[in-house]
Order: sequence, then structure tokens, then C-alpha cells
Amino acid sequence: MFSKSCEYGIKAIIYIATRSLEGERVKIGEVSSGINAPEAFTAKILTFLIKQKILESKTGPFGGFFIDNKKMTEINVSDIVFAIDGDNLYKGCGLGLKACNSKQPCPMHDKFIKIREDLRKMLETTSILDLTTGLKSGKTILTR
Repeated sequence: MFSKSCEYGIKAIIYIATRSLEGERVKIGEVSSGINAPEAFTAKILTFLIKQKILESKTGPFGGFFIDNKKMTEINVSDIVFAIDGDNLYKGCGLGLKACNSKQPCPMHDKFIKIREDLRKMLETTSILDLTTGLKSGKTILTR
């Protein structure tokens, strides 16, 4: 459903947000280890998310990645998905056909419309804070 970059981006944001709630900044090695992702790839994604104003960082010995606590309620999962993957999730064909549309639908086209709309609503109404709550309480996990 999501690209690997987007999966890592979402997991990294959740990990960083959870630590930010505790007033901590997180170094890249800790983020990549915490989400079980390659460090260089994670660094590239996080740098991109900083440019998109979703994430912040400070340099130096007390530096690292963080998210302002107020922004955690404002940033929705859809913001991360759109920043990394664009809107292909809502537009692409469920079977990967290039010519699929309402005039020439694939066999799954009509059923996918409802699923995509439900997915869009869920991503737009789920904040980063919503996702960190489950992780902090131990009800959800980021790695296995």
C-alpha cells in the first residue's frame, strides 16, 4: 500500500514523536534501530521530512530529531504519506493498470473507490499524537 520510504517515514515519525513527548531528541542511529530500518535510508527520509516542515532537528551534542508537542495534533498521517508518496495512493489502479479510469475500469475499480475514500478519511483524521498514544501505552509496536 505504502512505499518502503513512506513506511519508514511513518514509523520514524511515530518513534520520534513518542520520545519528543518525553522531552527528548533522538539521534539517527537510535531512530533507525528503533524502527529496524537502514540508517542511511532513514536519514535521507528524515532530512526530506524536515524540509517538508513535518519534523525538526538540532545539531550538536544535545541535538537530534524531535517534533514540537503542539504539532503532534496538527500533523496527520496523510501529511506524511502525501509528502513522501504524493497522492498516488488515492488515484492509482488497484491492479496497477495505467489505463484504468471510470470510462475504462479494471475489474476492481468500483470497489476500490470506497476503500480509497475510507483510507483517505482515516489517514486525514489520525494524528501523530493518536499513534504515539498506543506506542507509549504498550498497546502497539513498531518492530517485531
